[in-house]
Amino acid sequence: MSEETTAPVGADSKHSAMQQETEGGSKKQLSADMYYKYEELHSRPSITPDSEIPENLLHLSHSFGYDSGRRGNLQLLDERTLIFIAGNLLVLLDVSTKEQRYLRSCSGGGIGSITAHPSKEYFVVAEKGNQPNIIVYEYPSLRPYRILRGGTERAYSFMDFNYDGSLLASVGSAPDFMLTLWDWRQEEVMLSCKAISQDVYRVSFSPYNPGLLTSSGSGHIKFWKMAGTFTGLKLQGLMGHFGKTAATDIEGYVELPDGKVVSGSDWGNLLLWDGNAIKVEICRKGGRNCHAGMVQPFALEDGQLMTMGTDGVVRGWDFESIDTADSSSDGGKFEIEPMNEMVVGHNVCLSSVVRSSMPDSFVWFAQDSSGAIWKLDLSFTYTTPDPECLFSFHAGLIQGMDVSRKSHLMATTALDRSVKVFDFLAKRELTTSRFNQGGTALSWAPPLVSVSLGGLLVTGFEDGVVRLLELYDPQRLHVVTGHSFKGDASLRLKQAFKPHNAPVTAVAYERNGDILATGSSDCTVFFFTVGEKYNPIGFVRVPGPVQALEWSPHSHSENRLLVLCQSGHVVEVQNPDPEAQKPNKTFQLPELPSRSFRFRSIKSRIKREAEIARRQAVKEKKKKEREERLKESKQLEEEEEEEVEEEELPPIYIPDPPSPLYCGFYSEPGQFWLSMGGFDSGFLYHCKFSEKQDQDPDQLQDEPFDFLPVHNADDDPIRSITFSSNRQLLLCGMHSGSIRVYPLQPGDQSLTSMQAYWALSVHDNHYGHLRHICCGHDDHFVLTAGDDGNIFSFTLLPPEELEKGLQRKRAKVPSPRVSPHFINIFIETAKQKLEKDRLRREAELKIVAKRKRMVELQKEFKQLLNTNQSLPENVRLKPVKPDENCEDPQDVQAICEAEENIGDLKLKSAKDFTVPKHLRINAERKRAELIGLEENIREKQTEMNRRIVALRDSKVRLVSQLRAQAQLVQKVQQRLAAHLHCPPPTLPTILPEETPEKRLQYSNATLERYRVLREQRYRGQTLEQEEQEGAASFLEQLEKEMKEEEEEEEERGKEGSLSASPVTGEEEETAVEEGAELSELEEELQKEEEMRLMHEQDSLLEESSVCQFDAELRLLRHQKLRLDWQLKLADLRQLTLYQELLLLKDFERREDDLQEKLNECIKEEDSITECSELLEQKGADIAKLQEREKALFAAFQALLGESHKFEEFLTKVFKKKIKRVKKEQMGSEGDGKEHKCHALCVCVCVCVSIVSMCCDPGLFKNTLQMRERRLDLEELLAEERKSAEALKKERDPLIKKVKSVQSSRKAAEDNLELVNREKQQKMNELDVVVPLRLNQIEFVTNDSVPSDLSPALVLDRTELSRLQERIKQLHVEKSEQRDLYYKARQQHVRLIHDRKDMDANIQELEQQCEQLMMMKYGRLVDLEALQTLSGNRRLEELKQEKLLREAAYAKEIKQCLTYSMCEFVHLSLHRYLFVCIQSRQFLDYRRRVDQGEIRRLQEVVKTQSQQAEALRKEICLLSRKGGHVLPPGYGPLPRLAPLPTPTDCTHAGKREPGRPSKQLKAQNSPSRQEAH
Repeated sequence: MSEETTAPVGADSKHSAMQQETEGGSKKQLSADMYYKYEELHSRPSITPDSEIPENLLHLSHSFGYDSGRRGNLQLLDERTLIFIAGNLLVLLDVSTKEQRYLRSCSGGGIGSITAHPSKEYFVVAEKGNQPNIIVYEYPSLRPYRILRGGTERAYSFMDFNYDGSLLASVGSAPDFMLTLWDWRQEEVMLSCKAISQDVYRVSFSPYNPGLLTSSGSGHIKFWKMAGTFTGLKLQGLMGHFGKTAATDIEGYVELPDGKVVSGSDWGNLLLWDGNAIKVEICRKGGRNCHAGMVQPFALEDGQLMTMGTDGVVRGWDFESIDTADSSSDGGKFEIEPMNEMVVGHNVCLSSVVRSSMPDSFVWFAQDSSGAIWKLDLSFTYTTPDPECLFSFHAGLIQGMDVSRKSHLMATTALDRSVKVFDFLAKRELTTSRFNQGGTALSWAPPLVSVSLGGLLVTGFEDGVVRLLELYDPQRLHVVTGHSFKGDASLRLKQAFKPHNAPVTAVAYERNGDILATGSSDCTVFFFTVGEKYNPIGFVRVPGPVQALEWSPHSHSENRLLVLCQSGHVVEVQNPDPEAQKPNKTFQLPELPSRSFRFRSIKSRIKREAEIARRQAVKEKKKKEREERLKESKQLEEEEEEEVEEEELPPIYIPDPPSPLYCGFYSEPGQFWLSMGGFDSGFLYHCKFSEKQDQDPDQLQDEPFDFLPVHNADDDPIRSITFSSNRQLLLCGMHSGSIRVYPLQPGDQSLTSMQAYWALSVHDNHYGHLRHICCGHDDHFVLTAGDDGNIFSFTLLPPEELEKGLQRKRAKVPSPRVSPHFINIFIETAKQKLEKDRLRREAELKIVAKRKRMVELQKEFKQLLNTNQSLPENVRLKPVKPDENCEDPQDVQAICEAEENIGDLKLKSAKDFTVPKHLRINAERKRAELIGLEENIREKQTEMNRRIVALRDSKVRLVSQLRAQAQLVQKVQQRLAAHLHCPPPTLPTILPEETPEKRLQYSNATLERYRVLREQRYRGQTLEQEEQEGAASFLEQLEKEMKEEEEEEEERGKEGSLSASPVTGEEEETAVEEGAELSELEEELQKEEEMRLMHEQDSLLEESSVCQFDAELRLLRHQKLRLDWQLKLADLRQLTLYQELLLLKDFERREDDLQEKLNECIKEEDSITECSELLEQKGADIAKLQEREKALFAAFQALLGESHKFEEFLTKVFKKKIKRVKKEQMGSEGDGKEHKCHALCVCVCVCVSIVSMCCDPGLFKNTLQMRERRLDLEELLAEERKSAEALKKERDPLIKKVKSVQSSRKAAEDNLELVNREKQQKMNELDVVVPLRLNQIEFVTNDSVPSDLSPALVLDRTELSRLQERIKQLHVEKSEQRDLYYKARQQHVRLIHDRKDMDANIQELEQQCEQLMMMKYGRLVDLEALQTLSGNRRLEELKQEKLLREAAYAKEIKQCLTYSMCEFVHLSLHRYLFVCIQSRQFLDYRRRVDQGEIRRLQEVVKTQSQQAEALRKEICLLSRKGGHVLPPGYGPLPRLAPLPTPTDCTHAGKREPGRPSKQLKAQNSPSRQEAH
């Protein structure tokens, strides 16, 4: 939508006299040498009247920060001077000397934007505040040259000059977002218009067309044009449409010479805008982004488009390729590689650049959002120097700041992971150290701790680590090491420990320096002993995140720590005893004495009491006035008092959530002052701890016992407080970024003298909250640090006196220690490190397994893709986007489980229980279940038998092994003395029942013995007697004999072994007798032999596997008992299944009959449904054909266009119904009929062709083709309708049966359900045996188990535990829902109040808008309608011009047609009559030709045949199209010559070029061209 606004708009009424003459209205030209006085313009401190506080209480000394996150916060005035915004100051920085000059804002509300004139003779400062001004300063005199007023309501966000510097464009921020063009030399508004209702980041003039502008910002880009209209010069804006590209914030852009614009994007690609649409998105090869992160084009030089990004890289791209870029793919992207590239740094985030003012210079100065200013040479040559970092600062808000107690040193830290140390006396930075995490808190150790000139810093970081950093002078290391070092100061790590799991928010030393306390947002405070090594004491938990820590001063008798929490809680903790016994499992100190306080808002009550007092004072005043009137008038009768209805008093309001606590400090023991934010701002609250400390801290409701109002602080609370060393100055850092200084009386702990104050706006008023303010060790300096990243130093003395007093002093950096310790300990989590390491290793193993599985799945997926690609096209799977109604199978399964397990579930014994379909069972399933149970029983029995036989076999092997060992023992004992024999172990025996298979084993001897016994017994017996006695007696006798033989063999073996032993004894006796005569050597050998034999005997006796076998036997016995128990349960289960099977067989026939009926009903319903689906498909096909027919008619209408003169004729031709000949009949017709049809078509189409002579042949041809397509569609539509009618006739009788089929199905389902319910009830009546132990029975009555357990319920213990746990969860969920309801109710009440406030605000704004409309337009108007009308005015003018031109063109065309219509009709009639006559002559000639002469005149006949074929095609074409129309430039066709005779044909080659034969050939050639 375009936007237009007349100029000027918004001029300030106070300065209208400077721009216009009051009477004549002619503009007053400002003098070129007119200047304003800076001393009269700049903002000054605000001082309480009659307070005698000097205006120059504080003097600005230096600025150590840089607001690097502000957009466009860097401009260049000359080669040495850079300017940037620092809160309420404009800093002019000398690049070479690093000296600073300052200009204060004139409004005191801050500075919004800055820019420099193209000539560098002026620079512009746009301010913030209520109706802020734009001030143009002259450079280098720094005198205010012009003041531009009334451009916006609150703040300016950007400014830019045009190419020659004659115009200035400015854009405001919320709420108006006004775009204003200024004639800045005359302080006049040229044009003004609302840019958009979003934040605007940039606006600029086109360097190639002075009438074009571009603006961009949050999610938009807009193209502007200064256009002259009949109402004056206006601004017309056209919003850029992103189309298919995702909308993005646009920080930068570059206008191209041809009007295109190249902009950046959030994701790092470039967007080429043509008009108000994206022509193409530009990326690198392979779809890579041009930059990583936000990208900004910033210049077009030497055929290169220069871009920078938040990735710290500057790239140059070919301009011609980008300007002519076009999309080569469906994605709308153009790929290109950069021509040049410069990597500024890895942690660099470039946000704006300014070019050097020297002509033909390639030097640029860049603003780094990471807190630096760079100097870049973008010549991209081999001699190009590396990027140079001119200045480095903190990036973002300052998290911690403190000063040394012994020197003019200041330390700061921020989330940019750096710690900086400054010498604020010398106005320079001493050193910077960087870490892996951002700093969040900082404190300088007191002199009692750091003896060496206070060189110890305690710094907390966002990962919960606390680091002790030692500051030292590296130059003095030369004395120790003999090496020289650079720099004036350096930081090194002394010790590090991790007491917290969240950011450290506060650190504080105890007043004697013996204990260090650290607080964190994890609601803990940790204590450490102070020494050469800091050791942990323990920690305490507090109710909320720690905001600040305050130790009690020396004036208090007890040493306590005041913990201030962000949630409004205050906890006082007793100083812990380092010598106390340390805990073993945790460092928590639960027994440490403490007191708690929870702030409860009293602001609404204070306001209410003040209102009551005010009303009472008004009543008293009115009463006195009435009494005085009565005395003066001397009236005796009392006048009746007029009762005035009083307004309702302000309600008591308690904010929820509570207001945040910002800062506080001790006043007296047990008492303290608090500064609150939010609703409770505007007061200092005096509080004390209550005597009741037995409640939960979260349940406390403590109110302050006193308060002190702070002037103008309802929306500007105190964020930080500090005192001078003599406590005669109270310095406050405010939420708005200003400083307040309150003079105090000595010893005023209750702050009764805190009345008058001195205030000065320093930091940014919107986001520069002053959270840190400190005094120097000598009270000569005041230092501030805000959330805008700025750090300022002020002096309490004039600069001249300060220089005299401190000229001999300088900041002293401590000397280094010889051997610093580097210790890294971990508190509280160190004891759990092993467990965490174990868990981490397990997690890593799981991660490795998951990754391995992912790699396998990726390989499998790639194989499937390759296989799919190798398939033919017709069977290849194509990627299809899932349907919107597609559901995750896991979700479907979860829903099914929930439906089955959640809700009102009936027991199977209930009368109304309905058996689900998937749980219904019949006799066949029950039989399969029974068979499966039997198979399972058989498998378990077989497995147990196999294990028993295996153990029996091992016993047999063990027995044989023991017998062999016994024989070896006997052999050894034969060689030993009898008194040295050890008793052999008892050999186990194999019982016959252990080897029943031996009864089936036999040998030849056994068979022979069986034969002998049989012969002996049955000798002389008959066959009948033999059969009566049977063979069993023979087998029994044979077994008995075999047993006797085995026993005899065993006895013989024992006797043999026993007989061998006496012989051995005799030998021994003989050896003993002879031993008396043995020598010493023989005795030694004998002893050695005895020892060897004894050892062999012992080893043989020890080698036994009986214990192992016994253990296996016991284990198998235990498993056998468990299996018997399981088999018994299986038998019971088998019995139950068999009873259920018998029951199901009784119901099987009834159930099968009902199921068969149900299947028949379902089959009939399926046939009806199938027929209906076919009919619906036919309906859809018919609808598609109708749509195609409509589309064909629409295409015909589009072909004709609007107001076509032959529209009626062509429409008749298109809609004409003709009889079409079928294809199979076309070939069967003879040639004679073809000639008749041709002649008839020619005669019928003569009249039609007369009308169509003036019509375009191509249009007429297309009309005929479209008619053919229409006829084809009508035929298809007729066939589809015929088939649909047939299906409808087939479906009609089926529909009549639907109700009966449905009723039959319903009856069958009901009967089947009744049968299933009856079957379930019968099955429920069956008894099921469940064996239970006594400890499993919890159904107890009067401490005993009742005899009747029928009312008891048998339940799985895990299921019971789950239900009990679910009951607990439901109780928790119920309480959570109750809390949610309570919170929602509170929020509802709060929203109602907010809505009332918003309604009141809306009414106020509507009244203000109506007043403005009355002032501007004199009446109330509809702004939306006005904007629409103003935006489309140009379009209406173009439409009017179009109508006028169309009317003129139509008149001219009508005259031309009137003149040439008769000629065209005459020529067409002549041509068609000529064609008819020649065709008849040609047909007569063919009938007269003799067949004999055809062979002689083949060439002539061939030529004539070609001519005849051409004429036939032309006649057919003319009969279908309505005639052939020659273009206007062609003359009439020549007449055909008479057909040649045979005699004439012999002289055909002698004819001249103008003869009829060649004329005929020329006539036929264009017909062929048209036919083809």
